[in-house]
Amino acid sequence: MYRFTLFLRSLLFTVLVALLTIIWTFVCMLVAPLPYARRYWWTSRWNVAVIWMAKLICGIRYQVIGAEHLPDAPVILLSKHQSAWETIFYLMWTPRPLAFVFKKSLTYIPFFGWGIALLRMIPIDRSKGKDAFAYVVEQGRKRLANGQWIIMFPEGTRIPVGKKGQYKGGGTRLAVETNTIIVPLAMNSGECWGKNSFIKTPGLITVSIGQPISPEGKSSTELMQQVESWIEAEMRVISPQRYRQKKNLDQH
Repeated sequence: MYRFTLFLRSLLFTVLVALLTIIWTFVCMLVAPLPYARRYWWTSRWNVAVIWMAKLICGIRYQVIGAEHLPDAPVILLSKHQSAWETIFYLMWTPRPLAFVFKKSLTYIPFFGWGIALLRMIPIDRSKGKDAFAYVVEQGRKRLANGQWIIMFPEGTRIPVGKKGQYKGGGTRLAVETNTIIVPLAMNSGECWGKNSFIKTPGLITVSIGQPISPEGKSSTELMQQVESWIEAEMRVISPQRYRQKKNLDQH
């Protein structure tokens, strides 16, 4: 019965998000001529609604710890990535407009992609290799100068709870190139909203914000080691049971 209830709640949530996305795409187009701050605000109301529906319908709550570590300065956020939840949440919650670095192909998704294409993000073609990173640096400088924060997921893709992907150095290379501080983020959204999972499970998502890390005098590799060490250690604080389970399985 419980699984069936979860299914019905997840189905209702999915249908309502789909309908909202279609409607809100047209709202985004209507507000496109507005100054960017207003356009961003209106667009992010979709994110507010989705996070609210996830709480109301699916019972997915959240808490943020370490918010005092966010500086009033240009920042590159490097976050753990487990779910679609954080990509929705960060855009509505951070005090400055975000510029996501993501695959350009996402902008081709009907309605959702069209909406984000109207924002000042940094879509890249990964097949271009070094040229793609040069584009990230060029656009990153502009976004930071305009008061936006840049956010990247160093593992590159969504990673299941209790596991670790390969951390890639694009974010720390950008920090060194632009002399911008990094703020690491750990979060356990996958416990409620798993990768490619239709079923949404009630629970509390914790977003933990680490202390700013300066790139001064460090290589991108040293920076990434510092970011990775903090995130993975913090994951064991906010999701201890998942890592205990993994350790027990490994021992057997």
